[in-house]
Amino acid sequence: MDLSFFGWSQQIIERFGYLGIFFINLISSSTILFPIPGYIFIFIFGGILNPAFVALFSSLGAALGELTAYGVGRGGGYILKKSQKKYFEKGKEWFSRGRGFWVIILFAATPLPFDVIGISAGLFNYNLQRFILATFLGKILKYSALAFGGFYGINWILNILKYGF
Repeated sequence: MDLSFFGWSQQIIERFGYLGIFFINLISSSTILFPIPGYIFIFIFGGILNPAFVALFSSLGAALGELTAYGVGRGGGYILKKSQKKYFEKGKEWFSRGRGFWVIILFAATPLPFDVIGISAGLFNYNLQRFILATFLGKILKYSALAFGGFYGINWILNILKYGF
């Protein structure tokens, strides 16, 4: 593997810093159903910058980017509300009983398909502030692991790429 990708990442970091990782995750989280992976950047940025701030800025960008899925649910949910009224009411009741907050955190903190939850939250008219908070909390768990993994593992990986096993 060529080290040029790492050199390119270094240039992005030097030029944009924490703001760069914020926008990378804002854009990668804004896509629906076909995510653009920003994980490698979190790992790399975590190995070069302060990993706690990398996780923080990544999570903020991702939480705001997930508003697109929420908006799709809010805007396009009227079709489902009318055609599947019985299931819609059951889902809305289940989601609003406090379970929705924990489900959002779970899906945001794991590789589970978060867009489905974002669309559901919008569809069920879940509180926007609670949605953003739960998304942020889940993303900070996942991105902290990635950023600190980069902080502790990037030199190890570079040595393997340079010298082999």
